Amino acid sequence: MTDYENAIEINGLTKKYDGFTLDNVSFAVPKGSIMGFIGQNGAGKTTTIRALLNIIKTDAGEIKLLGLDNIKDEYTAKERIAVVFDELPFHDSFTGNALSKMFAGLYGAWDEKRFFELCDRFALPVKKKLGKFSKGMKMKMQIATALSHNAELLIMDEATTGLDPVVRNEILDMFREYLMDGDKSILMSSHITSDLEKIADCVTFIDKGRILLTGYKDDILDSHALIKCTKADMKDIAAEDYVSARVNDFGAELLTADRAEAARKYSGATIEKTTLEEIMLFYVNRDKKEWQ
Repeated sequence: MTDYENAIEINGLTKKYDGFTLDNVSFAVPKGSIMGFIGQNGAGKTTTIRALLNIIKTDAGEIKLLGLDNIKDEYTAKERIAVVFDELPFHDSFTGNALSKMFAGLYGAWDEKRFFELCDRFALPVKKKLGKFSKGMKMKMQIATALSHNAELLIMDEATTGLDPVVRNEILDMFREYLMDGDKSILMSSHITSDLEKIADCVTFIDKGRILLTGYKDDILDSHALIKCTKADMKDIAAEDYVSARVNDFGAELLTADRAEAARKYSGATIEKTTLEEIMLFYVNRDKKEWQ
């Protein structure tokens, strides 16, 4: 077993397409943590995950999974990771029983007992064809297979999109359990920031192929805040002190990345806590500076 500090390390990852560039992406997922990977659709989340898995060739950069080079040590690394995509990658004619037989042949560490326990817990009929499953059931089946070969790293690409809140909560509970031994890690890409606010330890925010923020979720939420003021008072706030401003007839809200400094400089203004969703919105609109 390789010893490693970070479950994932990405340094200088670059991939150029016509009209889109993944531009010098660098971040790390500390061992034993859940990293929320957030950004709009088309921001570069799936491209980054495909590069991690060596599904696409990159133009520059290095990637390590569990301390292993993702290209040179690809097969060794992939034995120890599990991936859940937003679409079910299994054929509709398969059943749970058939999947278990197939994965037993693919993974030396396949745990059939664990798989059937998870199917039972998720109320997944193992004799029923996957084509007859709802979207939520298909996602649960993917997660049941992902958690049944003792993977040290779970990579999720928009896995909770389109699921109802009850199913999403069930899945988040599963992830909490999965992380309990301290050696397992999750990279979870999503644009549903409320899920990540509940569960993530760290957050990486990508926009237009570039990393804007990466770090511990609580640090990011603590350092950012909304300055609320009238439209007239907004002129007193220096442009370098806010990311962008949401302005309407009733007043203005400005996102600051330095809450303490804003509180010191603008002691008369109302300064309030913010959310990951708000942070994402204000950064996405940073080029306009003012928006509605």
